Amino acid sequence: MRSSFASSLPSWRPPEGAETSLEVGVVSDTHLPRLGRRLPQPLVEGLHAANVQRILHLGDWTQPFVLELLAEIAPTDGVAGNNDPPELVERLGWRKVVDIDGARLGLIHGHQGPGRTTPQRAQRAFADEPPLAAILFGHSHIPVVEQLPDGPWLLNPGSPTDRRRQPRYSWAQVTIEDAAILDIRLHFFDRPVT
Repeated sequence: MRSSFASSLPSWRPPEGAETSLEVGVVSDTHLPRLGRRLPQPLVEGLHAANVQRILHLGDWTQPFVLELLAEIAPTDGVAGNNDPPELVERLGWRKVVDIDGARLGLIHGHQGPGRTTPQRAQRAFADEPPLAAILFGHSHIPVVEQLPDGPWLLNPGSPTDRRRQPRYSWAQVTIEDAAILDIRLHFFDRPVT
């Protein structure tokens, strides 16, 4: 199994000779170990089936071992959330912009800053940032895929472990090619079998 933590990489390109599009798995709000010590099997199988080349986590990992679980699938990066310990906040930070094959993605959990809703807070966190392809956030556990009038996508993958008032558990897949987002898909499942 491959294992790498990618937060020190400022940008990521596909390996030489690889397919031109990149698949990115996006997860948030795993809340482990409170909700288990392993990732739900439907999430793991889905990430493998999607052949993701990178995973982004949008906070509320709650323990550092979740980084390693995801990194066994693909290089993993992300940000800390309001339920994460100081160790993860220091390691990941609250907010960052990553470059994946030329597409700039803003990552934030979404619990801080002005705004009445989580999507509003996420947008405002990147208001002074040069153009982004997407703003990825978590916190609310409510899946969202929306393209804003000024261009960037808003994406909340929901949660693969804690659906709260949502009917199903979820994660997202983003396809990137030539510095642009080609597709965003939400993947749903009924029960996080671990």
